[in-house]
Amino acid sequence: MKIRLGLAQTRQTADLDANASNIFRLLEQAAAEGVQLVCFPETQTVGYRVDVSPTDAPVPVARLEDLHGRVAERCGHLGMACVLGTEIPLETDPDHGKPYNSALVISESGDILGTHHKTKLTPLDAIAYSAGSTADTYELLGVTVGVVICFEGFRFPETTRECVRRGAQLVLHPQNNTTRPNYWKIPIHHAMLVTRAAENTIWFASCNACLNHQNCRSMIVAPDGRIHAQSELKCEVLIVADIDIDQATRAMFNYDLEGCAGPLFADTVGKHEFASALPRHKDE
Repeated sequence: MKIRLGLAQTRQTADLDANASNIFRLLEQAAAEGVQLVCFPETQTVGYRVDVSPTDAPVPVARLEDLHGRVAERCGHLGMACVLGTEIPLETDPDHGKPYNSALVISESGDILGTHHKTKLTPLDAIAYSAGSTADTYELLGVTVGVVICFEGFRFPETTRECVRRGAQLVLHPQNNTTRPNYWKIPIHHAMLVTRAAENTIWFASCNACLNHQNCRSMIVAPDGRIHAQSELKCEVLIVADIDIDQATRAMFNYDLEGCAGPLFADTVGKHEFASALPRHKDE
């Protein structure tokens, strides 16, 4: 089964209206290119509350609800699923409490399926956001899709692993990395994205914002760990790629000896070479 996936590496500001304009523009571009599932960066609706927008700015509760509804409605008209980086008001103090750093998940029919709240916060995140507590997967286009946000996906492999345990063959990773010039981290970040895919034998797709100090590309990584598509740094671009979801066998996650052979050896090792190590059926 093939899915046409889009990653919208777009600019992000503290202006909700400007961000909304970018979101709708890229939804239309994605639809024109036949995208079935599009992912936007972390906190794309209001701007990341570390350097992009003020840490203590009031949460625009009503405007966010309106924008979320309009995006979902447009996705339904386009028949396109979407994972949108945003923030969700804190239940106990919607206007002034620290919001959740979240990803809104919209089905191809335009239904809002839920929101994943970032569970692991950096020291700067923790000043501005409340932490979520759950791993979340969703059914999009008939596929189980997991969502992890930036830091929790980079540095904590158990977050992706829990999504895979729940059946995810594709994990989407909205990020905003980073507003400060830590360019030495670029190869480290790229290695982490590759590792998340390869250690689980899944598709892993990470969407960064277009930033002045962009310390990670947006990237689609195949289940064998090879980079399938990627962006250039510091440019606004929609990455579009077809992925074969059936390649996401989860073999490494399940420690399936026979299934591990392909990602490990490709066609250089035949099954006959390790057949004696495989479990035998009782009737053999």
